[in-house]
Amino acid sequence: MRRWPPRLPAAAVHRHAGAPAAPDVAVAMYHADGLVRQHNRSLVEPLRRGRFSAARRLFDALPARSVVTWNSLLAALCGRSDVRAARSFFDAMPVRDVISWNTLLAAYARSLQPDHLSAAHRLFDEMPQRDAVSWSTLLGAYTRRGLMEEAQRLFDEMPHRNPASWNTMVTGFFAVGQMRKALNVFEAMPIKDSASLSAMVSGFIRNGWLHEADELLTKRLRVMDMDKAVDAFNTLIAAYGQTGRITDARRLFSMIPKTQSHHKGHKRRVFERNVVSWNSMMMCYIRTGDVCSARALFDEMPYKDLVPWNTMIAGYTQVSDMEEAEKLFWEVPDPDAVTWNLMIRGFTQKRDVEHAQGFFDRMPERSTITWNTMISGYELNEDYDGTIKLFQRMLEVGERPDHHTFSSVLAACVSLAMLRLGAQLHQLIEKSFLPDTATNNALMTMYSRYGELTSAKAIFSQMHTQKDLVSWNALIGGYEHHGNATEALRLFEEMRSAKVMPTHITFISLLSACGNAGLVSEGWVFFHTMVHEYGLAPRVEHYAALVNLIGRHGQLEDALEVIKSMPIAPDRAVWGIPGSLHC
Repeated sequence: MRRWPPRLPAAAVHRHAGAPAAPDVAVAMYHADGLVRQHNRSLVEPLRRGRFSAARRLFDALPARSVVTWNSLLAALCGRSDVRAARSFFDAMPVRDVISWNTLLAAYARSLQPDHLSAAHRLFDEMPQRDAVSWSTLLGAYTRRGLMEEAQRLFDEMPHRNPASWNTMVTGFFAVGQMRKALNVFEAMPIKDSASLSAMVSGFIRNGWLHEADELLTKRLRVMDMDKAVDAFNTLIAAYGQTGRITDARRLFSMIPKTQSHHKGHKRRVFERNVVSWNSMMMCYIRTGDVCSARALFDEMPYKDLVPWNTMIAGYTQVSDMEEAEKLFWEVPDPDAVTWNLMIRGFTQKRDVEHAQGFFDRMPERSTITWNTMISGYELNEDYDGTIKLFQRMLEVGERPDHHTFSSVLAACVSLAMLRLGAQLHQLIEKSFLPDTATNNALMTMYSRYGELTSAKAIFSQMHTQKDLVSWNALIGGYEHHGNATEALRLFEEMRSAKVMPTHITFISLLSACGNAGLVSEGWVFFHTMVHEYGLAPRVEHYAALVNLIGRHGQLEDALEVIKSMPIAPDRAVWGIPGSLHC
């Protein structure tokens, strides 16, 4: 039986505002306030668990509510992105405070509806009182939409600007590519902190101004006096690594002290290398394949958490040095799932599936990612039976497969000609989740390969905006493979209308389809379209398909002329075509 919260004393509900409370009434009111607080706490649990309907029923049953009670449910409505319902609830509130107004304002500010920004500004104008959150919320709404003129006007009107509002303007100007204005705002800041510095460095990096970011850190400011300034250094080190500027990354890394500096009598704010600094520099070396320099840094680190251990192991797997990776693995104090998965993936990439399976079997706990890593390892190494067996084992232990699992297993079904199992997987996929593009492509490839073109076309038609280049090529290739040139050519015209850029694979299928159907003139058109319209340089496979097309249909001399005019050396397959046609 449902137990509703206890009702409040009548004195709490009917008290006259401002009337002095008698001792017994005061005691009753104290008890009533305690009950309201108890009711408010009772709302927290269903709201925290996302059980909004239960929370709403509980709210409606409460005999009395404070503004905190109303705000709790308002926040839940806003969190559900139901701004219209939140506004109706707000309008029905008998009492509101600045938190109520800010909660609804934030909902409007976050909304992507085009009319909600103006609604946010109207609400802001109606507010009986505003605090720093109110101003910052509306300011953020403008900057996120790139409306920097409106943001600047609001910023100029702000009675008090805190560091967050200055940083919001900096980030906003960077987002629209106005680097100079962002720099002007930064220079005008009365107080610059590490968050301001990080906003500047990140903004410069996103806009490709790495030199300016470097100058800011190393020449224009005394950043070493800023608490957490090392975060900005780490960001720029990583950016240098991503652009291959390892020397600059190392120079910046060397500027960060290893140990904390001290003044006489007291400790300075921290500016020293942290784990992220070391790891970022290691990643720079690993990106270029310089695992020796990365290992030297790793060995020099005064303290290591799991991240640098995993980074170093990933570096060894990247260069296929699994002997060193394994040595390091057994030194890891407490390897996590990432550590184990790195080893499994590393051995499968080196085609040592047996060693990978050994790590898989020793692993204390396996996630879906681990199963996927091992299953895809079997499939990539063409051990399709192993792929199917491990997938069956995965189901037996109750692990839930995902899109990645099915993509690997479907590929194995294609290679083993197990269409029946593939169809069963298709049914399981439809019952389990909405297939993504990769899974649909794998299903289409399977059905196309074995002539189930109706099923392949049905999947293709259901994909709508999910189609990618692989989707188009899979179905075009399926039609070509099974001699349906008309559908292959028709689908290519749809592909062009959809503004999808074809690839070399697309044109190999089209030329082969024309060859099978004797469409010589159409084949020539596709060959010229590939070269002149799409700028794709023909490969040996394209010339072979073209020579086969025109040679098989009585134009042997033209076929020989094509071979002689090839800008690349014809292989045996190309030279063999005219000879086979003489027979």
